[in-house]
Amino acid sequence: MAKATLILFLLLSHISVGTLVLANEQKTWCVAKPSSDSKTLEENINYACSQVDCRILQKGCTCFSPDNLMNHASIAMNLYYQAKGRNQWNCHFGNSALIVLTDPSYGSCIYE
Repeated sequence: MAKATLILFLLLSHISVGTLVLANEQKTWCVAKPSSDSKTLEENINYACSQVDCRILQKGCTCFSPDNLMNHASIAMNLYYQAKGRNQWNCHFGNSALIVLTDPSYGSCIYE
């Protein structure tokens, strides 16, 4: 009986670990909430870009257009989120961000 219990435990442990690995492979992105105000978006861009390389937002680069706060904040916040390990707390930004499962990339602007 003890041997059967041990085998069952090992089998369930293996299945659980496999499920956790599969769940962690789900790609996620961090974007600005549409309801965020301009001041908050500017603060988010400034903070994120002080921590990570935001050169892709410069004029002439792939993610500059459309040139608006919502777009630039989403890209900067996502760069920060990806660089810091895609943890839920790295996409909070004072409750002005959302974690999404749909790739927000567009045109030649590829979200990491």
